[in-house]
Amino acid sequence: MEKRIIAHLDMDAFFASLEEVATPGFLGKPIVVGSDPKEGKGRGVVSTANYKAREYGIHSALPISTAWKLSQKAKKEGKAEVVFLSVDFKLYERVSAEILSIIKQHSNLVEQASIDEFYFDLSFLKTFKKAKAICLAIKEEIKKKERVTCSIGIGPNKLISKIAANVNKPDGILLVEEKEVRKFLNPLPIKKIPGIGLKTNQILNKKGINLIRDLSKFTKKEMETMLGKSGIKIYHSAKGIDNDLVIEFHEVKSISEQTTFDENTSNVALVMDTFSTLSKNVFNTFTKSDFSEFKTITVTIRFSDFQTKTSSKSFEKGVGKKEQKRFSLEILKLILPFLDKRSNPSKKLIRLIGVRIMNFI
Repeated sequence: MEKRIIAHLDMDAFFASLEEVATPGFLGKPIVVGSDPKEGKGRGVVSTANYKAREYGIHSALPISTAWKLSQKAKKEGKAEVVFLSVDFKLYERVSAEILSIIKQHSNLVEQASIDEFYFDLSFLKTFKKAKAICLAIKEEIKKKERVTCSIGIGPNKLISKIAANVNKPDGILLVEEKEVRKFLNPLPIKKIPGIGLKTNQILNKKGINLIRDLSKFTKKEMETMLGKSGIKIYHSAKGIDNDLVIEFHEVKSISEQTTFDENTSNVALVMDTFSTLSKNVFNTFTKSDFSEFKTITVTIRFSDFQTKTSSKSFEKGVGKKEQKRFSLEILKLILPFLDKRSNPSKKLIRLIGVRIMNFI
């Protein structure tokens, strides 16, 4: 196989960093982007926390109410109070598009993994030394144009480049050549491997598997027995093996929106109005897409006890861009059972609702 050189660029605390440079008064302050904390009574989670806020124990996906409590604790200790900001997707998407444009000046094969993560193929450069020079130039250009930093990992495949990008954050760069892969991976905690989440990490820790080198004691079959099919993937990842290609375009598999209510509710009018808004947003996104029809609709309900239920319907004849009324009627049929005894016999309060469409044509 031809020598591969793959880079992974990951923006540092992207949303929060952009907010910090957009408003001079925010410079150097702890910033959290996400839901409104409502003085500790807010619902939802943290989208991004800058590195100053992370010193308080605040991080992505943390409940916004917990982030507020940690902010107030820091304030009592004489530290700077956290600045809480709502999400500004227009700003983030504009800068993300600019970053993509900068990378494309140096590589003709770029995969945007998310709004703030990019893989790009530098194999044409032939040497890792040249690849590192290009990546340093990209970092400098992003810093100059957007005044935010990124971290880049460079390796023989997507797996190694992604792990490397996260090791030296923020504003770091790390090069791992093929001959250094095992030496690089072995001392790292197993949670550094993509696909090992909290649950898998706990399962493996109980078996005395804490570092990536510990995984090498097990055969592929033993890993599969422990973790199912994902065990096979983890077995290869622990050895630094990854043949995934850098893919420029990803097929959109679904369009969805969801919202968490400020307070758990049984108010039918509120639930229906919110579903109507979500449905319109989802359908509007669909009408702007390249798809002509979709064949599956799913609604999601999460109750106050965090029990989550979904209800779906698929159609032989897809729903087209001029059939919003049909879409709204089908959504209504899926929702109503959750608002009465058919699917909610205990009359539980509702915490979250969502709408998703998929199976596009």
